[in-house]
Amino acid sequence: MARLKDLYKSKIVPGLMKKFSFKNVMQVPRIEKIVINVGAGEVRENSKAIDSIITDLGKITGQCAVPCLSRRSISNFKIRAGMKIGVKVTLRGDRMYEFLDRFFNLALPRVRDFRGISTKSFDGHGNYNIGVKEQLIFSEIDYDKIDRIRGMDINIVTTAQNDEQARELLSLFGAPFKRTA
Repeated sequence: MARLKDLYKSKIVPGLMKKFSFKNVMQVPRIEKIVINVGAGEVRENSKAIDSIITDLGKITGQCAVPCLSRRSISNFKIRAGMKIGVKVTLRGDRMYEFLDRFFNLALPRVRDFRGISTKSFDGHGNYNIGVKEQLIFSEIDYDKIDRIRGMDINIVTTAQNDEQARELLSLFGAPFKRTA
């Protein structure tokens, strides 16, 4: 079982029940899924870029990535309907907890001049979004084997009712939030 899953069941649930005075264990917020999305604008010139992104995301998450297709043609961007323009992975269960553990404890500290993640990236419904500028912060990616540095969007979807509950949940999981003075 994942380390963060054990932590959630043993310490986080009782702590959140006490802090927010929940009457039932099912009211306690939990992480539902993590969605990792990579946009591939360079596909117009290099059709092999999608395969490279799928390989990188597979190494990072341990799960096969799915290409995203454009819904309609946009002539200004030289995109046709049905063209592969991005890649996404949805993590749930043990893989989600393993990825979150590696992201908070291994990947984020490898960012240059890292001072913490913003507390303002919540969407008002308890979900947290963070953008990563390069995939090299993950130790699974070999610098010599990448063709281009790409960023990614990481969305952490929770069952929290508001941002305060979600912030407390993620901080108990070990999210390195910036300290406010």
